[in-house]
Amino acid sequence: MDAGSRGGEVTGPVPWRRTLGVWMLIMLAETLHGAAREIFIAPVIGDLRARQWGVLVACGIIFLITWAAIRWLNAPTRRTQSFIGLSWVALTLVFEFTLGRALGSSWSRILSDYNPADGGLMLFGLAFMACAPLLAAKLR
Repeated sequence: MDAGSRGGEVTGPVPWRRTLGVWMLIMLAETLHGAAREIFIAPVIGDLRARQWGVLVACGIIFLITWAAIRWLNAPTRRTQSFIGLSWVALTLVFEFTLGRALGSSWSRILSDYNPADGGLMLFGLAFMACAPLLAAKLR
């Protein structure tokens, strides 16, 4: 047991390659989900509503992938699980902002997804992503 661990939890190094691999799988699934949403759902219910529903569906996708991969991630402690979730959030923000700008979206358009006052629910999605490894480990 590390000198800094609490509650008898064994701590160890963060499995970076696995963390990054699962995050990349999540981003692939979310990219496909986003494309399908733009093609099939947004024309029917409108862009804002499609993006709002998209966050809810994304939470389900994130949870399913995390639940399936949690043992493989080899994150036995809550501290490691939390760190993985927060790492995913940081990586996702960089990905979202970079992709948004590369596709020509304005900063105000990108940031509106994160503003609940504008109907943006991305903050809730990111909060769920941060907690997904903890929740998956608990339910697995």
